Amino acid sequence: MNISEKAKGIIDSCRFCWMCRHICPIGNATGQERNTARARALCASLVVRGAQTSDDIKDNLYECTLCGACTNNCMTGWDPKVFVREMRRELILEGKTPDYIMKLLENYFAKGNVYGKEICSCLDEVLVDKKSETLVFMGEDAIYQSPESVKNVAKLLSVANVDYTFGNLYDAGSSIYFLTGPTAEALASAKKFASYANGFKTIVVYDPVDLSLLLHEYKEWGIEISAKIVGFNEYLLSLINEGKLEVNKSDVEYTLQDSYAYARELDDPDLGRRLIEKVGIVKDMLLIRKEANLAGNLIMNEYMPEVIKTVALNRWENVEGMNCSTVVTENPAEYVMLKATCPEGKKVISVEEMILENLK
Repeated sequence: MNISEKAKGIIDSCRFCWMCRHICPIGNATGQERNTARARALCASLVVRGAQTSDDIKDNLYECTLCGACTNNCMTGWDPKVFVREMRRELILEGKTPDYIMKLLENYFAKGNVYGKEICSCLDEVLVDKKSETLVFMGEDAIYQSPESVKNVAKLLSVANVDYTFGNLYDAGSSIYFLTGPTAEALASAKKFASYANGFKTIVVYDPVDLSLLLHEYKEWGIEISAKIVGFNEYLLSLINEGKLEVNKSDVEYTLQDSYAYARELDDPDLGRRLIEKVGIVKDMLLIRKEANLAGNLIMNEYMPEVIKTVALNRWENVEGMNCSTVVTENPAEYVMLKATCPEGKKVISVEEMILENLK
């Protein structure tokens, strides 16, 4: 398998020390050793040294959420996401991609999204491509899997009298990058989005996974965006601080489900908490900030739904452990999965819903 020397070095640097076993959300959900980062590194090491790429190894590469929890806890500082992405790319190039992944890719190229869905007609009046200086980019998960998030963002921006355009014409490349790694197709999607986005002065990015891609991978790929890029949480804070959104402060307790992209990739786990402090009281659950566990992945939910459901249920156990009641999410994937598994007596809301319910 033709992977970079960097990826091989990361594989070889793994001491198989067991430190990452407790933190992988998929490993915790399945209870299988194969889903730990150390086991995945061992399999990768065998393949690099000439072993046949079995179906089990191929499947194992797609059982990784790329959430970086193992990277954050690695005592020797290695990053398994690098070799996982490169090995996914090589499976594509060698024609060995699992059929269930090929189905998602076929959806992407036929329908413009990996879910193979049409945009909900309930968004017809919202997703209007008009001229403005501000692009609000909701991303694939929100547009196709959580239309209520799109409508709530539109409602909130209307209250703030923001002149904006919802960017649903192009995908930023997050989903195809997740499935294929750094392929030419992923870069082509990114370039198309950048060409479109550069027609705006400001880009407000709703999903922190997309935000991380724009701020990190685009630079590595040499793709330039001239517009100012702002995360949705930061943008909401600015609207509140500027008085464009007037909110009430209450004694309601809110518990943030940290997005791994905000907490680990963007190193900014407190934006969501600062939003909570504007309207209520922060009450944290177990495993937060950089140690936060993932609560859901909608792409993986397409091919391993029972495992992803268990991932969300495990997160609810962390909520129960601290007697929390209202969970606030920062991205649509975790919003959808936590709502689908929400136990009686608990509540899931997005950051925009939290602000909406506390407007003056």
